[in-house]
Formats: sequence, structure tokens, C-alpha cells
Amino acid sequence: MLDLSHWTCPPQPWLGVFTDIDDTLTTEGAITADALQALTALKQAGLMVIPITGRPMGWSRDFAQTWPVDALVAENGAAAWLPQANGQPRAIYQQSEAVRTANWTRMQEVAARIVREVTGAALAQDSAGRETDIAIDHSEFTHLPAAAIDEVVRIMRSAGMVATVSSIHINGWFGEHHKLSGARWILRELCARQLDQEWQQWVYVGDSTNDQVMFEHFPISVGVANIRRFESQLSHRPRYITPSERGAGFAEFTGHLLKHRV
Repeated sequence: MLDLSHWTCPPQPWLGVFTDIDDTLTTEGAITADALQALTALKQAGLMVIPITGRPMGWSRDFAQTWPVDALVAENGAAAWLPQANGQPRAIYQQSEAVRTANWTRMQEVAARIVREVTGAALAQDSAGRETDIAIDHSEFTHLPAAAIDEVVRIMRSAGMVATVSSIHINGWFGEHHKLSGARWILRELCARQLDQEWQQWVYVGDSTNDQVMFEHFPISVGVANIRRFESQLSHRPRYITPSERGAGFAEFTGHLLKHRV
């Protein structure tokens, strides 16, 4: 990972930014003034801004309407909110309602098994707003040691689920979606464009192991400094790393990006 001061991308007509939320835009669970101003600056520069998070639909609804974003993809790519002029964002999903309903029952069985078998494991406090996945808290309000995190992941995968670890939660779901497929999907939904034809004009910003699929595919990717916590676990690292952590790092990234545009 190169320090952000080594940013060597030539000026170009950037199209937009995909970004994680927790510990990338937020600091201690809330978006800071500098990060919110960075989102505003990106929008004022004419760029698209699309957060992609493992957080649930219920948790992210208000942010989709109040932040200066074009859409907000939730639950690791399964669903999204589209801001509307009337103040009520519209929900869209990659899975049909029938599939979501069937998966929900199976996921609750896995969640119950995890809480029963893994010492200290508890559902994330935002679980009530989840529609397509389950989440186990490991660093937000409780702390799980590495061995327990590994055991949660093992149980999820043994049940046929996809499992990823963010900076705060262990997420599990049934389906083929992930952050990258969610990025491709939302861009098609918003403007009928193909992300795979525009890689060089987009940037991804993240902070954790569940951002690896994005780091792998985006030629220009950035990690905020707190990604160092997960560095030894990353098979795919971001190209650049900011000097500062969390929201302050996102603001630093934004300043560099806006210097390298035409």
C-alpha cells in the first residue's frame, strides 16, 4: 500500500466513488463533519457517490435520504435505497420477495446455532433492520476473540452461507451477491451503465477484510489508515492508504482525488 502522497494517477474525468461506511466514513459510529463535507465536495464536483455497507436496510434508510449520495447499497450488495424527491427513499432488491422469505427462516436457524455454540457470540444490535443477512457483533458493542470470529465464520459457511468479516460485524447470507456485484447492479439500475467498462474512472475506499473484493477489482482503491488493523489478513490490499484513520482519512482521500480530475 502506497502512502496517499504517492498518488500518481493522471488527471482524468473521474465518474465517481464507491465507499464503505463503518470506520471509513464514520468515526466512533457517527459520520464526522469533515467526512460529510467530503461527500458534499464530491457531489459538487459532479461525481457520483455510492456508499456500500454491510449494515441493514433499516439502519441505512435515513442516511440514503440525508447524505449527498446517489444511492446507498446495504447488506453487502443485496439491497439498496434510492433517494427520492419526496423525501422517502425507495427500496430495491437483488433477490425476489419469495427468495428473501425462504432465506430468512434458514438464516435464523443458523443465528440461533451460533449464539448457542460460540461463547460470547451475540446478534448485532442493528439486527432488527436486517432483511437478507444476519450479523454477529465482534467489535461494536461486544468483543469476540479471533478464534471465536473464526468459529462463527466456519458455522456460517458450513450451512452454505457466504460469510465476511467487517470492522465491527461478521455477516452471513444466502446468495451470490457481495459488494462488487452490488456495485455493478446499482450502476445498471441508476443509469444503465456497465462498471466493468469504466474501472479506471471509479475509486473504491474501504477499511476491512470485507472490502477485499473491491480492492482486487478497482485499479484505484484507497484504504483509510485503520485498515492496518487487518493488513495481515488481506490477500488483496488497496493501492493507497491515507495518513489518517476513518472519516479524517476519507476527507484526505477526497482532497487528493479532486486534485486529479479534469
